Amino acid sequence: MQQKKVPLRKCTGCGEMKPKKELVRIVKTPENEILLDLTGKKNGRGAYICPNPDCLKKARKAKRIERSFQCEIPNEVYEDMERELSKL
Repeated sequence: MQQKKVPLRKCTGCGEMKPKKELVRIVKTPENEILLDLTGKKNGRGAYICPNPDCLKKARKAKRIERSFQCEIPNEVYEDMERELSKL
């Protein structure tokens, strides 16, 4: 019997390839809202990040999330994401 292929995604913070279930999805909704998607099923463009606040800081410093969504992200959105990640 063949083993199922595990979907891998790249963390925008550290750049490591990890199984999709180990990462947290950041989504840009069709209404141009940017938020954490803990279910992984919300509609919109997605980027993935480790559930580690350090990875979010690295991605923020290098503007990797902004590059993947092709838009500016306000500081309040980053602060909300940091708060939600610290609860995990």
